[in-house]
Amino acid sequence: MSNENPNPNQYPLGEPSVLDYVKSLFHFRNGERIRIPEFVEDEEHSGNGFQPSVTDRQWVEAQPEIVVAAEPEMLRSLPARTVFPWRSLAAFFLALLGQQLFEPPAGLAPIGYAFYIGALGLLGWAIQRGEWTLPALAESSNASDPLRYRPIQAIASVLLILFAFLYFNNNLFTITNVLLWLAAIVLFIWAFWLQRPSARQRTANDQPFLQRYGWTILLVTATALIFFFRFYRTVDVPPEPFSDHAEKILDVYDVSQGQTHIFFIRNTGREAFQMYWTLLISWIFGTGLSFLSLKLGTAILGFLTLPFVYLLGKEIGGRRVGLFAFLMTGIGYWPNVISRVGLRFPLYPLFVAPTLLYLIRGLRTRNRNDFLLSGLFLGLGLHGYSPFRIVPLVVIAAFVLYWLHDQSKGVRNISAVWLLLLTWVSLFVFTPLLRYWIDNPAQFSFRAMSRLSGVENPITQPIWKIFISNVWRAFKMFNFDDGEIWVHSVTHRPALDVITAALFVIGIVLVLVRYIRKRHWLDLFLLVSIPILLMPSILSLAYPAENPALNRAGGAYIPVFLIGAMALDGLVSAIGWERRQALLSYGLLGILLLMSVRQNYDLVFHKYYDSFRAGSWNTSDMGKVIQDFQKKYGRTDTIWVVPFPYWVDTRLPAVWAGIPNRDLAMWPENLTDTLPFPEPKLFIVKANIADPSANDQESLDVLKIMYPNGQLRLFKSDVPGHDFWIFTVPP
Repeated sequence: MSNENPNPNQYPLGEPSVLDYVKSLFHFRNGERIRIPEFVEDEEHSGNGFQPSVTDRQWVEAQPEIVVAAEPEMLRSLPARTVFPWRSLAAFFLALLGQQLFEPPAGLAPIGYAFYIGALGLLGWAIQRGEWTLPALAESSNASDPLRYRPIQAIASVLLILFAFLYFNNNLFTITNVLLWLAAIVLFIWAFWLQRPSARQRTANDQPFLQRYGWTILLVTATALIFFFRFYRTVDVPPEPFSDHAEKILDVYDVSQGQTHIFFIRNTGREAFQMYWTLLISWIFGTGLSFLSLKLGTAILGFLTLPFVYLLGKEIGGRRVGLFAFLMTGIGYWPNVISRVGLRFPLYPLFVAPTLLYLIRGLRTRNRNDFLLSGLFLGLGLHGYSPFRIVPLVVIAAFVLYWLHDQSKGVRNISAVWLLLLTWVSLFVFTPLLRYWIDNPAQFSFRAMSRLSGVENPITQPIWKIFISNVWRAFKMFNFDDGEIWVHSVTHRPALDVITAALFVIGIVLVLVRYIRKRHWLDLFLLVSIPILLMPSILSLAYPAENPALNRAGGAYIPVFLIGAMALDGLVSAIGWERRQALLSYGLLGILLLMSVRQNYDLVFHKYYDSFRAGSWNTSDMGKVIQDFQKKYGRTDTIWVVPFPYWVDTRLPAVWAGIPNRDLAMWPENLTDTLPFPEPKLFIVKANIADPSANDQESLDVLKIMYPNGQLRLFKSDVPGHDFWIFTVPP
């Protein structure tokens, strides 16, 4: 059997049968699979014709009846070949109509399924006719690894990391252990880094301005649009913090007081990256230990993800795919919302993107340096957000799929060394947490185990049933229902906008078809990576209502938007980029961009803002009342908030007032403890005129008895049910 096609003598009729072809589909390697000649060149989809390889020509000589169908001259005269890709456009239009019917309230969802079925039927026709294809994957390099390294630096790095591990005790970063740790990482990377000359292409200076700088101008314009989406109204979207923010601010306060923890045990345990990052942001922007510092910090982290998305798209499908992925991710409601909340959520995709970028690039270029960088970002990600702990499995899956496919021929042995280097770099970076994990295994794993097992909430149903249900619900999040967690989503709507959701479904089909035809490991990896990256959400077995969760599934948006961008590039490439076709392509892109911008803007700045404001308590209003009291009387030690079930976190009004280390709670049974304090005094009490059961009348009655000269007034909120009483004891 030859590398590309079956031996003709193997088949009694002189050519493979349909059954032989179907059997060959279940083999991973091209050498064991029957190829059917393709009618369209994938590179730019510009009608350049089919260019058979040397091996293809050998197969053609043995099969003359296939030669006739594969000749470029015949291709131009085939009646099935059309200039205008109407099937592709019709498929996309039907998919858009179907997806639109899944938008809330989704009362016409059954009709939406019918439109999608029609869209997929037309898509299959378009694929068969060669209209809608994906951009070609870049050829793998034939470079070889010289297997050189610097032994002195390697040995020194191992010794230093051992000393650093010993000094990472007591759950604290110190000057000594941090210096040892950083030196070990630098020496290890230096020991295995390859110095290779970089080949730079120079552009002729006599080229027209737009030809020389047009792409740069396009990128700058796209960045400006994304910058607006990511930072517009950062102050008030979302408007109010909740208990998790209070925990974070207290952790940041601890760092500011010299408690430089490796792992923060408050609120079931948190990795350290956000605490130090937020403190840095508060110093740079002068925002202090505030809700704004948290939001601004995470918004910047979300923005920093986007250059890696562009580079990843460029690596997989060319710079147009990179630009489309950059734009779609930058304005997308899902990435935008989880970056604005002020919690660790964007740290998951932030480190997934570069980890995958350098991993995929390394396997293509066979350059050891890329694996060192991938390991560096893998280790950093483990210091960010707990769901990132699934990413090592993604890396392993990539290598396994690579080994199973022809693209790894000749380098399977050395690629095991690349995986080992990647692992060691990530382990070096992970060392502080590794030490904490060994010293405190229960605390380190508690957050994950509280969702995976019944340690916190009993699991009453069979685990396999919950798991299957969670998988189905997680897969539905992209196009149908993103869950019920209002903190980081507009509940019970698709996680993707209409344009991206339709492109994602089509992209999945296109990638799957290309994999069946090409058997390239990267196509299968893109598909497999999505369910793996969804696992932190799926594995919420003890709290199935928390699945799907846009935060714990955040890493999955990297391949999701990439696949959508690849589909979009295939569509506009099918239309063409020459003269009139270019006008249609640019016009279609402009319309789709406007539609996507309009919907995502409405989702983030209207729907998400309104739902968040209705679901969160107005602690900022209480903070303003406290600040007014402080300005008038110059004191904060006689200010209290009386707790009430399912009401405000009593630490948050103090945060708004600039007192991040103070809990203002004064429980109703302890109100008499306030008598020794000198006047003036301020009490904030739960109010609800419409619902007496939610009005803390008991506390008000006690305060009136204790302080007969007290002054009571109602703070009327424009959000129903968010009023509160202000009880002031004057001097």
